[in-house]
Amino acid sequence: QVQLVESGGGLVQAGGSLRLSCASSGIIFSFYTMAWYRRAPGKQREMVAVITTGGNTNYSDSVKGRFTISRDNAKNTVYLQMNSLKFDDTAVYYCKAERPSSSDFWGQGTQVTVSS
Repeated sequence: QVQLVESGGGLVQAGGSLRLSCASSGIIFSFYTMAWYRRAPGKQREMVAVITTGGNTNYSDSVKGRFTISRDNAKNTVYLQMNSLKFDDTAVYYCKAERPSSSDFWGQGTQVTVSS
């Protein structure tokens, strides 16, 4: 079965860094665009970062210049390096696998809390 498992969340101080990982199984990882989304308390889910099968990336304006998405196809894993964290980055972060004309898959989410 398809499974996406996020890890690396936790509590950090403002200005600090954190790296999230999303390990996948049950898919041919290299065929999928991978993305990170987040849902902050009282707010709608938003896209954070996307990386295509070819390695092209895109970021939301709110994290551009601070976050970096990357992937390691040999490990079937996508990462989100988060630097200069702000209180408003506090959210549950979700990993998503996307492929046209196919099902999308979501992870369970990992909590990131940034202290002010």
